[in-house]
Amino acid sequence: MKSHPNWGPRWRRTWLTLGWAWAAAIVWLSLTPSPPTLDFEHSDKLGHFLAYGGLTFWFCQLYPRARTRACYAAGFIALGVGMEFLQDMTDYRTFEVLDMAANTIGVFLGWAAALILPVAWLRHD
Repeated sequence: MKSHPNWGPRWRRTWLTLGWAWAAAIVWLSLTPSPPTLDFEHSDKLGHFLAYGGLTFWFCQLYPRARTRACYAAGFIALGVGMEFLQDMTDYRTFEVLDMAANTIGVFLGWAAALILPVAWLRHD
């Protein structure tokens, strides 16, 4: 697919910057002592699912090739697993296998959503 005619290389850099800022926010939220919470049971799992799913969807829009998408997906899964191990090294966060599962499910569903709902104007060939 061609890029939207109004979105050239300058905008692509903007979209990439926003995506990496999103990834940095995930790292910060994963390691901060007091992350924001919602007031219902397992709300953190929803946050993990949405954060990693949205991030994967975002980068899938920027990279239409399946191999590139697979590399990003693997990287985001590794990020989610790694964040849990880093949390275990702190005195204020805990290691949770269910968080890793929520991250991974989010990555796979973000990828699936990108297959179903392509946003062509973010793409660059």
